[in-house]
Amino acid sequence: MAAGSERARPQRAAAATALPARARPAAVPGGAHLSEDSRFDRLVYERVRLGMMSALAVREELTFSEMKALFNLSDGNLSAHARKLEEAGYVSCTKSFAGRRPRSAYRLTSTGRAALNRYLDHVEAVIKATRRP
Repeated sequence: MAAGSERARPQRAAAATALPARARPAAVPGGAHLSEDSRFDRLVYERVRLGMMSALAVREELTFSEMKALFNLSDGNLSAHARKLEEAGYVSCTKSFAGRRPRSAYRLTSTGRAALNRYLDHVEAVIKATRRP
């Protein structure tokens, strides 16, 4: 650094101690005591997979083409998300042919519905914990 271009830099330690103390975030009620089954499910949390499971929760069945149009996804992207949900047992896929065209139909399984409900319960608990009276 050139002699004339040096700037005074505040000390990090001094700056950190000058900040007001922050309140600790409130814990979600019962959060530390949840069983492994009821913990936050990252598989459901992902935006596309949450959308797929939510759509299947209100419709008995959706085809690959319907979900592709609904979520505006590429074939590969939708296929990868559907495969993860299928591997977890959250959705089932039935493959057939409609004429000469392949048809993949997806349904939410009871395991998937339970996982979605656990996720929704978790989100509701977070909302309740953060709302001010």
